[in-house]
Amino acid sequence: MSLYGMMRTGASGMNAQANRLGTVADNIANSNTTGYKKASTEFSSLILPSGNGAYNSGGVTTDVRYAISEQGALEFTTSGTDLALDGDGFFIVNDPSGIPYLTRAGSFVVNGDGNLVNAAGYMLMGYDYTAGEPAPVVNGFDGLSPINVGSGNLSATPSTTGVFAANLDESATAVAAGSLPSTNAANAEYTSKSSLVVYDSLGGEVLLDFYYTKTAANDWEVAVYNRADASPNTAFPYASAALATTTLQFDPTTGELDGGSATDISLAVPGGAALTVDLSEMSQLSYKFTVRNANVDGNSPSPVARVEVSKDGTLFAQYEDGKLEPLFRIALADVQSPDQLRPVAGNVYAQGVDSGVITTGFAGSGAFGSIVSSALESSNVDIAEELTNMITSQRSYTANSKVFQTGSDLMDVLVNLKR
Repeated sequence: MSLYGMMRTGASGMNAQANRLGTVADNIANSNTTGYKKASTEFSSLILPSGNGAYNSGGVTTDVRYAISEQGALEFTTSGTDLALDGDGFFIVNDPSGIPYLTRAGSFVVNGDGNLVNAAGYMLMGYDYTAGEPAPVVNGFDGLSPINVGSGNLSATPSTTGVFAANLDESATAVAAGSLPSTNAANAEYTSKSSLVVYDSLGGEVLLDFYYTKTAANDWEVAVYNRADASPNTAFPYASAALATTTLQFDPTTGELDGGSATDISLAVPGGAALTVDLSEMSQLSYKFTVRNANVDGNSPSPVARVEVSKDGTLFAQYEDGKLEPLFRIALADVQSPDQLRPVAGNVYAQGVDSGVITTGFAGSGAFGSIVSSALESSNVDIAEELTNMITSQRSYTANSKVFQTGSDLMDVLVNLKR
């Protein structure tokens, strides 16, 4: 039994070293594969029970492990859709049949349908902003959709909300009631004026003139007109009445709006939707008219020129007119034991038996790392280490083959005893 066991043990050792050489070959072949995680072969002894002076040789078994949790170096590129993770987490991608996987390979490009896909053809997944600020489904992939950067091309959105914050000069002289802008008279007077660009239903620009006029101590009239109706060179009188008017009342001690004052103004944009402009941050101080914030939603049908991805995974479309608009929030996933994930062809991973439950979230929150745009995570393979492992495995394989050959020779001697 011992000679046969010796041959069996030698064969076991050769098989184990062949497995190790296989992982070394894979690692070297993928040393330049984006996001690749190296494999290693761990050995475990197999010992058979022995007794009464006889030794039964056992063998060796192997277990392949993957260094998935080991971060690779970041290499910067010139493409804004090349993404790398600095820290824990995985990108969520779908194969063409819609099955979700995890990956660290972020070399995404736009395909013919406008979707972001990596080198293996897996589509990047995220939450869109159609219904407002997205929130992750922490224990599943529900609500995720392919990130499509072509969806914002030539899409017009009418303005519906806006914000205007400015300081009105408390020391200004009050205007008589008969000369207020709300009268639309040719001799109308005003204290301060500003204009806002808003968008109609087709994405056309509509210029609105806002007049701020002091009517009494701490009281101001706000009147809004359509610039297209203004008289040449003089503005007043406009061809149409004011689109909306309201009155702002300020606290004389704080300079802020008092409790009974209007805090917004609503109007119908010509050719567009109902627009509400928030005025709650207006102030009245002894200082000249100063605009602190002016912003409205909506956009013209400008094509997408490029996309940008922030550290928290928000993907913005930058239109040719320079406007940035959030389209998607990239979702990340993680597990309790990343090294126990099951590798799948295409440099992606599926949930393993011992990897733990998949949780999802956003970059920069909880234990998730940040997203680095215009960068790729390199393979974590060390070529020098792999070549060293190759040499040692080659030597061990040769030594095990000698054990097998010696056992075979001795078996020949034993068989020849019968002759």
